Amino acid sequence: MKHLGTKTLETERLILRRYRTEDAADMFRNWAQSEEVTRYLTWEPYTSVENVRGYISWIVDSYADDKYNWMIEYKPTHEAIGAIDVIGIREDIASCEIGYCMGERFWGKGLMPEAFKEVIRYLFTEIGMNRIEATHDPRNPQSGRVMEKCGLLYEGTHRQASRNNQGICDCVMRAILKEDYLKNQS
Repeated sequence: MKHLGTKTLETERLILRRYRTEDAADMFRNWAQSEEVTRYLTWEPYTSVENVRGYISWIVDSYADDKYNWMIEYKPTHEAIGAIDVIGIREDIASCEIGYCMGERFWGKGLMPEAFKEVIRYLFTEIGMNRIEATHDPRNPQSGRVMEKCGLLYEGTHRQASRNNQGICDCVMRAILKEDYLKNQS
């Protein structure tokens, strides 16, 4: 793999870029304080813009060539509407796990699949990943649908193998291999 870090990526409607401290108000307002957005996530809703700013500062301070954390900016309004991150890398098999979230006001518009597809392209074609995986709680089928739209195939359900804000939960595993991605591009 050739780590390049969090490079700015662009799609028709989105700019995927590094977090900036000035994103704190958008992040808090659009998703970080939302119980609906965080229902199936592993972190509790934030209670203040200051706490969000602290989190963003931590991300900004940790940027390196092998860190991939994108803020999702919506081009029409230039506001931060979500985030997509590599939350784990296995160098030995060139594999990574993706996590994402987006404000509910932006759900159902195809924006998260648009962002995720661009991250997949970047990780396979520029970084050299061989496998990209993501998981979701089966009670959150919309997240699974995002993964399906991006070409991730169902690999199984791990029973009571995770924990989120709903407690101990099953964990649906989906993944896409570079060879599958390349086949679909031709």
